[in-house]
Amino acid sequence: MGKYEVMKRASEVDLSTVKYKAENIKAPHLTGFSFKLFVKLLEAPLIGSVIVDSLKKDNGMTKIFRNTVIPEEPMFRPEFPSQEPEHDVVVVGEDESPIDRLETALKCLPQYDPSRSLDADPMSSFRYWKIRDYAYAYRSKLTTPLQVAKRIISIIEEFRYDKPPTPFLISFDANEVIKQAEASTQRFEQGNPISVLDGIFVTIKDDIDCLPHPTNGGTTWLHEDRSVEKDSAVVSKLRSCGAILLGKANMHELGMGTTGNNSNYGTTRNPHDPKRYTGGSSSGSAAIVAAGLCSAALGTDGGGSVRIPAGLCGITGLKTTYGRTDMTGSLCEGGTVEIIGPLASSLEDAFLVYAAILGSSSADRFNLKPSPPCFPKLLSHNGSNAIGSLRLGKYTKWFNDVNSSDISDKCEDILKLLSNNHGCKVVEIVVPELEEMRAAHVISIGSATLSSLTPYCEAGKNSKLTYDTRTSFAIFRSFSASDYITAQCLRRRLMEYHMNIFKDVDVIVTPTTGMTAPVIPPDALKNGETNFQVTTDLMRFVLAANLLGFPAISVPVGYDKEGLPIGLQIMGRPWAEATILGLAAAVEELAPVTKKPAIFYDILNTN
Repeated sequence: MGKYEVMKRASEVDLSTVKYKAENIKAPHLTGFSFKLFVKLLEAPLIGSVIVDSLKKDNGMTKIFRNTVIPEEPMFRPEFPSQEPEHDVVVVGEDESPIDRLETALKCLPQYDPSRSLDADPMSSFRYWKIRDYAYAYRSKLTTPLQVAKRIISIIEEFRYDKPPTPFLISFDANEVIKQAEASTQRFEQGNPISVLDGIFVTIKDDIDCLPHPTNGGTTWLHEDRSVEKDSAVVSKLRSCGAILLGKANMHELGMGTTGNNSNYGTTRNPHDPKRYTGGSSSGSAAIVAAGLCSAALGTDGGGSVRIPAGLCGITGLKTTYGRTDMTGSLCEGGTVEIIGPLASSLEDAFLVYAAILGSSSADRFNLKPSPPCFPKLLSHNGSNAIGSLRLGKYTKWFNDVNSSDISDKCEDILKLLSNNHGCKVVEIVVPELEEMRAAHVISIGSATLSSLTPYCEAGKNSKLTYDTRTSFAIFRSFSASDYITAQCLRRRLMEYHMNIFKDVDVIVTPTTGMTAPVIPPDALKNGETNFQVTTDLMRFVLAANLLGFPAISVPVGYDKEGLPIGLQIMGRPWAEATILGLAAAVEELAPVTKKPAIFYDILNTN
């Protein structure tokens, strides 16, 4: 007779008895021929199920889903209790136009000072150009959107000669960019730009619809079966503000990986070290911003896919509360863990793009009853006045579970500065059942992804997927309906734990990732790779925000000994985007980006 465990209800668990368990993934790291052979075996009728069952058993999933009784009822998507209003914020309306919201957002920012950027000493420390720098340059006739467009196009065209290919973009139409830039330039010449985003170049991840481009999700074939009839909801909002949509960003195929590897089009490289991954799945979105080619990009985040590449590329990435942004017109539409969020080279720019794209779908407004969106008051260069009262939750054993002490040390230094300079209080917390959370997340996102793509796979498209996507799908196909329900019972249980934690703290702080940018094995460029340990290290801290729907942001806080970026993650209560944006602004002031990436284009240099 096999043994089974009956869990206590979450409300009855004594947190003082919780022991932190470091993750030790038991799975092979494979590239090249051995990887291709492994995938063939995984997909074989008998041996495949034996391999998958062994992987699941060795990594604790069988025990969780087959040998454990969980008393909680299932929660099939995040359900949030009503929240206390945020303090010292500006409330905005979801029904306001994106242009009006941008005007409100601008009033929340410090007054623009050209001497801090465009007129600054060009020999001073490295800085990224911000959206307001471009807007000022256009209004002051220092340059035009058309001139900037031509410069960006010439750089992107050069990438076509890279061997092997390393594209930021996988769908790009120079004529379409010129057309948008000419229209924007004309508006500036006539003295009537639409908004601060007029003439600002924004890249869109390849799983978000943006006319006239196809949406492939990083595959080579999805456009054959799914046509794009109109812009997605978020892209429509950006276009209405005058943003210039540059093209579709490279990504890990179908979002099924965290490195950014894509053997279909070529793997985007990390601008800080081209021998390393960007992180994924929003790889092209992060890299093109980090390289200075555009101010911001949109990504999707179902398992850290905005925050991981932002952290590894040294930029800012915002994951909003589940349901805060409208997913209509994206491949993630209908998922239970995904959002669309901005990646930008500064907190200010991530905030401005968020202001433009926010707004729940009508269904989410009815079902989730979101709190009104709020903006932080970032009027001084010292962060918001509300920062000092914040309680920062830190689970020390988890916080320190990183591949290099450089990561935890840099993040710890920032917490000390927040305490000393702003009066924030660091509170020790315990986050139970992290292993169960990882398992519940993979079943939740895997089952939803497989459900949406099974018709295509049954029609013969499976063989056109990359080997690492096929590896994921082989594992996902082993999940039963019982496994899925159990994962949703865990979701409710974990939600209760976290909402109790948020009674004592305002945010939970961790490193963004458990490692800095991993090296790309040369053999992985042609056929991809499987490396579950790297995946686990990259995803260690990000999953609660997805499974439970909380807002979270990655903000750069420095570099390791090899000069690779390190990110700090701030995760907040449901609908508390203003709180995490305000705290992230304070972090940015304390740890400004100072290191120019190895691949960087100074697009707006007017000197």
